[in-house]
Amino acid sequence: MPPFSQRSIASRLFLSAALWILLILTTAGVLLTAYFRTTTEHAFDERLGVYLRSLVSDVAASGDDPKSEPGEFGDPQFDLVMSGWYWQITRLDSDVKNIRASRSLFAARLPKLQDLGVAQGVGGARSGYAQGPDGRTLRILERQISVGDSGLYLVQVAASTEEMETQIARFELALGVTFVALAAGLLASVAFQVGFGLRPLRQLQMAVGAVRRGEADRIAGEYPEDVAPLADELNLLISANRDVVERARTQVGNLAHALKTPLSVIVNEAGEAQGPLADKVREQTAIMRDQVAWYLDRARAAARAGAIGAATEVAPALGGLMRTFAKIHRDKTIEAAPVPEGARFLGEKQDFEEMVGNLLDNACKWATRDVQIAVARAPAAAGRQALDIVIDDDGPGLPEHLRAEAVRRGRRLDETKPGSGLGLSIVTDLAAAYGGALTLEKSPLGGLRAHLRLPGA
Repeated sequence: MPPFSQRSIASRLFLSAALWILLILTTAGVLLTAYFRTTTEHAFDERLGVYLRSLVSDVAASGDDPKSEPGEFGDPQFDLVMSGWYWQITRLDSDVKNIRASRSLFAARLPKLQDLGVAQGVGGARSGYAQGPDGRTLRILERQISVGDSGLYLVQVAASTEEMETQIARFELALGVTFVALAAGLLASVAFQVGFGLRPLRQLQMAVGAVRRGEADRIAGEYPEDVAPLADELNLLISANRDVVERARTQVGNLAHALKTPLSVIVNEAGEAQGPLADKVREQTAIMRDQVAWYLDRARAAARAGAIGAATEVAPALGGLMRTFAKIHRDKTIEAAPVPEGARFLGEKQDFEEMVGNLLDNACKWATRDVQIAVARAPAAAGRQALDIVIDDDGPGLPEHLRAEAVRRGRRLDETKPGSGLGLSIVTDLAAAYGGALTLEKSPLGGLRAHLRLPGA
């Protein structure tokens, strides 16, 4: 997975928005849950406070009268054993243990919050949590009151927190479901907004790709005001590139004519003379012609390779070469596998014909009888396509240590075969100009295999 800095704009926008959405919703959920817990706890304390005040009133009215029965709240839970709802009144200023409690406590006793280190609140009351006689967590409210000569008492009311925790759990579940649905809706909205907002950039990408593949000569379409200047600048860049390539072709043509005329004059003058000097002049002018032709071809190829938007249909171009070489080499069998439908070379037609033609010519010269050619698509860098053109012959082949020598400019490994020795080197340089490559390998037919990789459109 690529680092965040290398991700696409769409994924960066979506991930950053998703992060903020999740962070905000999580924070809101935590705060709302804490607020609901506080509110629920306060309401629970208000309920217990009613019972506590009722007990305090009973104790203040009856004191330590054994005949009095405080805690008549009309709530049956205080009469059910271990129901979770309890009250207890304890006298504190007497050596004799004088404790009255609800029937629900049975023989058990409530813990004192003061002994647990709970600080007093407003009005001298304490509220807190403690473990009850049956192991359940209790919410306890207690208050210490003095009834004059009747004594000092500690009044306590307690209830199990199960009811409160159930309410909080239901709220958390409802809140979680709501926030998950809200997050899903927000993320879907963000995804739609990012996709809709970046659609002009994808359209611009496809338009640039169409120009690169040769399907269009300029970027067309209407774009928003913040993208339209970029499209205009790219169109100007494409036009400037074409102008530069055209000027380069013109200059190369002019240079070719300017050099060929003096060379022709020198050859003609040397042809009328005899002797070692004339022979040397003729030899060197022939080399100069080859060199000039090679460098001019290379300059033309470099200019054409730098052009934007040139593309060549492989099938018709290869078909024309096959018919031509079938007539030239009637004693050889040239076979071609079916070309993939829609296969295109990202470059000029004449360069494609020159590269494949040189390789076919070399294969036909050395083949005993059979020459085979196949074209296939292959993946390339940055999601682009490449073309693999493979030409096999059944000739004598070429030792591995001589294959690098064979592609050197002007290098001929067998002087008995016609040619200048520039064919394979021209193919190598042309392929390199287009970002491709030529490799020589051993052929399954027994001879040489030429593997040419070129950019596909």
